[in-house]
Amino acid sequence: MSDIRSLGYLKVQTQDVDRWRELVVDGLGMAVGSGPDEDGLYLRIDERRSRLQVLQGEVDKVLAVGWEVRDQFALRAVHDELEKAGVEVRELSQGEADQRDVERAITFADPAGTTVEVFFGPVLDHSPVVTPHGGRFVTGPAGLGHVVLPTPHFQETYDFYTEVLGFLPRGAMRLGGPGAPGPALRVRFLGVNQRHHSLAICPAPPSEAPGMVHLMMEVDTLDAVGQALDRVGKLGFSISSTLGRHTNDKMVSFYVRAPGGWDLEFGTEGMLVDETHYTAEEITADSYWGHDWSGSEPLAAFTPES
Repeated sequence: MSDIRSLGYLKVQTQDVDRWRELVVDGLGMAVGSGPDEDGLYLRIDERRSRLQVLQGEVDKVLAVGWEVRDQFALRAVHDELEKAGVEVRELSQGEADQRDVERAITFADPAGTTVEVFFGPVLDHSPVVTPHGGRFVTGPAGLGHVVLPTPHFQETYDFYTEVLGFLPRGAMRLGGPGAPGPALRVRFLGVNQRHHSLAICPAPPSEAPGMVHLMMEVDTLDAVGQALDRVGKLGFSISSTLGRHTNDKMVSFYVRAPGGWDLEFGTEGMLVDETHYTAEEITADSYWGHDWSGSEPLAAFTPES
């Protein structure tokens, strides 16, 4: 098992912080947290000061994906593995760590150019988490949720996360279906805890700005998912996918388009993996039912740059 325990945080840059606020606070029901940038939006769903950080900028891009380890010894082990693999890695200064509300952290780039941060010692906020609609998010040992990242260097990226960082394969889906002509291209799902996958990687065209396919967050009831679906529709957000249940992680969810051309998946009832008997499988359908994507706009990650 990897020294990495969970997806700790996601930091993104957007051209429209206000619209993000409408989506994640008014629509999905995240609480407003705290952070160093007075113009930034810091979203709280548990005792962490923020799990999702949305900062204003001229380009929509992923600024950092933060992965959590147990302690300083685990951080050192990750650092050593990266150096052994020839990856350029830097320890964040105390000021940079304080900005992220962690004790210590390191930073480096994955083969797709996405900035990755690994940290330990998150600073907690013990005040009550007051979400606008009373929703309760599923985090704890499972972390923030899962993130799906695009990469033009698929095999190199897959090898990096599995062989260097120690993520566990949790199955795949062949693009185009089982009968698609070769060479086979697959979305691969990777786990670090009982959540079926905390990371998935997907073949995509090159991009100057590191992007994202989607971020998944989980809540504890189907009613909370349905109520959020109603709210984001009334707020005028594009529903990328209708409600459905996935075949691999059993999540009942919908997808909504966020500013920047990415999706947010909002779901419940995700399965827990028991590593004593789990084997990686290839799914042949995305969902048992639902998840109609026919009304979805093109994702930024799959739109070639002109």
